[in-house]
Amino acid sequence: MAFAIALLCLLLTGLLGIIIFTAYTNKLARHSARARHAIIKNLGISTTSNPQFIGFFHPYCNAGGGGERVLWTAIAATQRAHPNCVSLVYTGDVDATKEQIIAQVEARFNISLDPKSLHFVFLKRRRLVEDAAWPRFTLLGQSLGSMFLAWEALSQVIPDLYIDSMGYAFTFHIVAWITKGSIPMGAYIHYPTISTDMLARVKARKVGHTNRGDVAGSLVLSRGKMWYYRFLMYHYSLALSRPSFIMANSSWTKNHVDAILSHSDPVMNVMHFLNPLFILQLHVDSASKKPEANIVYPPCDTREMAQFPLDERERIILSIAQFRPEKDHSAQLRAFAQLLADHPAYTSGSSSVQLFLLGGARNADDHARVQSLRDLAEKLKITPYVQFIEMLGWLAMASIGLSTMVDEHFGINVVEFMAAGVIPVTHASGGPLHDIVVPLDGEATGFHARDPQSFANAMHTVLSMSKSEQRAMRTRARTWAVSAFAEERFVEGWEAAWKGWVI
Repeated sequence: MAFAIALLCLLLTGLLGIIIFTAYTNKLARHSARARHAIIKNLGISTTSNPQFIGFFHPYCNAGGGGERVLWTAIAATQRAHPNCVSLVYTGDVDATKEQIIAQVEARFNISLDPKSLHFVFLKRRRLVEDAAWPRFTLLGQSLGSMFLAWEALSQVIPDLYIDSMGYAFTFHIVAWITKGSIPMGAYIHYPTISTDMLARVKARKVGHTNRGDVAGSLVLSRGKMWYYRFLMYHYSLALSRPSFIMANSSWTKNHVDAILSHSDPVMNVMHFLNPLFILQLHVDSASKKPEANIVYPPCDTREMAQFPLDERERIILSIAQFRPEKDHSAQLRAFAQLLADHPAYTSGSSSVQLFLLGGARNADDHARVQSLRDLAEKLKITPYVQFIEMLGWLAMASIGLSTMVDEHFGINVVEFMAAGVIPVTHASGGPLHDIVVPLDGEATGFHARDPQSFANAMHTVLSMSKSEQRAMRTRARTWAVSAFAEERFVEGWEAAWKGWVI
C-alpha cells in the first residue's frame, strides 16, 4: 500500500511538473512571437514576408578571432543565398552597438553585412561562461553557465533554426526543452568540450593543460576526476546527439566528435534514468538518429596574404595566436631559447633571429598571461630577442611561423602563415598535422615537432635552407593553403550541411 501511494505521489508530481513546464514554455512562445514582430518592424521588413529566423549562439561575436570569421562568413553567405531569412546573433558583447560590431567585422575580416536582415540579442550574463567564474570544476560550471545563457537568449526571442557556432553544446538541452523539440538545431564545432583523449590522460595520470600535476600525482584525486570526466562525457554525448546536423572544422575534430557520439557508459546510463526529471525528459525528448559530423574547413581569407613576396624575408619567427592557455606560448619561448642555446650565432650580427608573438587578449586573465610570458622571457634571458606585437604586416616579412598548441583543432593561423609565404613549424598533432601542413605532390609544405629540441631543430633547418629551397617550400605551402581553405570551399560545405533545414 505504501509503495502504491509513493508511486502515485511520484506520478502526480511528474504530471504537475509537466503542466507547469507547458504553461511556462507557452508563455515564452507568446513573448517570442511579439518580439519577432517587433524585430521585423524595426528592420523594415514586410510583415507579410514571414521571414525565417536563424539564431546563432555566439557569446563572443566581437572577439575578432578565427571562430568569429566562421560566424560572419556564414551569416554573410546566408544573407546572399537566403534573403528571406533574419540572422539573430545571441551575444554577450553588451559594450558594443550593432553598428559598431558591423564596422568591426568590416575592418577585421573585410566582410560586408546587410544590417536589414541582422539582429543582435544581447545577453547580460556572459560572465557565467568565463573561466574566472568557475575556478573549480570549470568545464561543468561553464556548461551549466551556457545553459543559463541559452535560457536568457530564448527568453527574449526563439528562432526557427538554432545554431551553436562557438562550442556550447549543452545549450541544445535548453533549446529542446523550451521549444519542446519543435525547432531544428545545428552545430559548428571548433573543439570538443571534452574528449576521449582527456579521459585517457586522466586515467594514465599524465600531467597536461587539462590535468594539473597535483591531481595526476594523487590516486584519489585522479579517480575522482575520472568520475567527473565520465559524467561530463556522458552528458556531452547526449547534448551532441540533439542537433540535426553537425559541422566539424577538421578531421581531428570530426574523429573526436564521432567518437563522442558513439560513447557509451552503462553506469552513467543507470544514473541518468534515475534522474527525478526523467519523466519531464520523456515529455520533451523524441527518439532521433544521432548525427554524423561533416568536415567543413573554416574560411581563411588568404587573398591579400597570397600577394606577399616570397623572397627577401627577414630572419623573424612569427607566432599568431590569442593569448589563451591552450595555445602554449610558453613552449614557444622555451623552444626559441633552446634554438639560441644550440646556435649562439643567432643572437648577433647578420645571422641574428627574433621571435615575434602576435595575439589578442580577451580579458584580464589573458593580459595577466602576457605579463607572465614577458617574465618567462626574462627568466630565459631571451628578452632582447622577443617582441609582443599587434601588426599583421609582419606576415610579409617573417621567415618562420611558429605554432606549439597540442591538438590544435584546426589552425587558421597556420593557414595564414602558409598563404603569406611563411614556412610553418607546428606541433605534430591535430589540424596542422592531418589537414594543413601536409605534403603537396609528395613534397613538404612545412615542419612538425613535439618538444623544445625538435622545434629548435626544425627552425634551424628552415634558417639553414638555401633561398631557392625556401622559395620552393613557400610556393607549395601557399598553393595548398589558397586552394584548400578558400572562403568558397567553406560556403559550399556550410550550404551542403544545413540543406533542407533552411528555406
